[in-house]
Amino acid sequence: MPPARADYLAPWWAAWLHGLPHRGLRLQPVPAAFRPRDPDYQQSLLFLGLVAAVCLGLNLLFLTVYLICLCCCKRDQEPETKRPHSCCVTWMAVTAGLICCTAVGIGFYGNSETNDGVYQLLYALDHANHTLTGIDSLVAGTTLQMQVGLEQHLARLNELLATRGDYLQTLKFMQQLAGSIVLQLSGLPVWRGASADLTALAGHVSYVEYYRWLAYLLFFILVLTVCLLACLGLAKRSRCLLTTMLCCGLLTLILSWASMAVDTAAAVGTSDFCVAPDKFIMNQTESDISAEVVHYYLYCDQSLSNPFQQALTVFQRSLTTMQIQIQGLIQFALPLFPTAEKDLLGVQQLLNSSETSLHQLTAMLDCRGLHKDYLDALIGICYDGVEGLLYLVLFSLLVAASFSTIICATPRAWKHFTGRDRDYDDMDEEDPFNPQARRIATHNPSRGQLRSFCSYSSSLGSQSSLHPPAQTISNAPVSEYMNQAVLFGGNPRYENVPLIGRGSPPPTYSPSMRATYLSVTDEHVRHHSTEFPA
Repeated sequence: MPPARADYLAPWWAAWLHGLPHRGLRLQPVPAAFRPRDPDYQQSLLFLGLVAAVCLGLNLLFLTVYLICLCCCKRDQEPETKRPHSCCVTWMAVTAGLICCTAVGIGFYGNSETNDGVYQLLYALDHANHTLTGIDSLVAGTTLQMQVGLEQHLARLNELLATRGDYLQTLKFMQQLAGSIVLQLSGLPVWRGASADLTALAGHVSYVEYYRWLAYLLFFILVLTVCLLACLGLAKRSRCLLTTMLCCGLLTLILSWASMAVDTAAAVGTSDFCVAPDKFIMNQTESDISAEVVHYYLYCDQSLSNPFQQALTVFQRSLTTMQIQIQGLIQFALPLFPTAEKDLLGVQQLLNSSETSLHQLTAMLDCRGLHKDYLDALIGICYDGVEGLLYLVLFSLLVAASFSTIICATPRAWKHFTGRDRDYDDMDEEDPFNPQARRIATHNPSRGQLRSFCSYSSSLGSQSSLHPPAQTISNAPVSEYMNQAVLFGGNPRYENVPLIGRGSPPPTYSPSMRATYLSVTDEHVRHHSTEFPA
């Protein structure tokens, strides 16, 4: 076999994957030659999947140990020394989200590349199958014309031209030439078996590729959905969403390692084929097609002789001689035997049709067409296909890393939520500046009825008589704070207690609350001004 061709070189990643150690299940070395039906070679690819399964087990073991240590450390700490570590949780979630989005982008690219490579392979197989089917069809059609159509015309001409011995000799010579053509056509290889194998292979590859592409598309959607659940759970502080995310995240983690195992085995097996595809094809076809023919199509070198050249040359010469002979019969025998016109013209038309078939057969048997299909198939599966599988392996690794980070960050977020809820539980529910009290007041508006303000207004005179007029005007009157407590706090506990000196923060008003507060304040200031003139 000649050295490697310049029109195809295996990519460096295929050579690198081919160089990986191939081990059986008993760790014995296995030859790296592509032998898909060999049990030892199948075990070497299965061994790669088991390596990914071991990595999955180590990953789950690490997560289990981490969660146990986290729980033990949290239990040993004093309640006063616990800190939420919200910044750490936030950055872990952000990092995991960025890694997850990057992984999905890489996965989409790898899935598209693999799909493009496989469909380029399918297109090349279909075109090669069409060529082989066309060769068989032309050979069968030409043979049928020579054996049936031409024989019928010659038999009738023998009867019509029986009185002329020279014409009978010409007809006999043409019959011998037709037999020679049939003999040469019978020596051409029959591609029916190879065509059936290519059809079955294309159908199987197309079926597997469709469901592979669809499965990865659904996997990408699952990854994005789980990432969205994690973001929503952290943003809404929802334990239900975080629990759902943990279950789906664990499933996604297992699926990512499983996909990496399948992609790695497929990439290594395909690379083994891409490094030496010619050897594998010649071994597969040695029982059906001669090595010379296979070698001619695999390499298509100009220095190689065409194995069909002799048969095509005999076909061409015999056909040309027959055309000359029938032209002579039409010129000399037709005036003497007008009844032979139909058969003579029929023979001439049959020979013209055979010449057209000869030109088509010569073009199809040329190595350039099938060799181009062969190269297209190799480039599609070995360049785009294997490259896409490597990107999918990278996608699986990044997804495993991102979801491991998310699973590690979730318990911290859970503890953080628990700590914040405990802090809220320690607050006074009746404090008007407590956010929970504001939410309770919103859902229970009956607590803040306007009758408290009316009861306060009815006793305003007695209250104002207890305080000097100057203090009431100059020092933010008690009535302002009391009305504020009645209108916005809704709690009579603070009706007669000034807010100054309590250590409480000033309230925050919405525009509508501030307008109501100012209108009530102005009304009472005017009331006090009329009651206590300067």
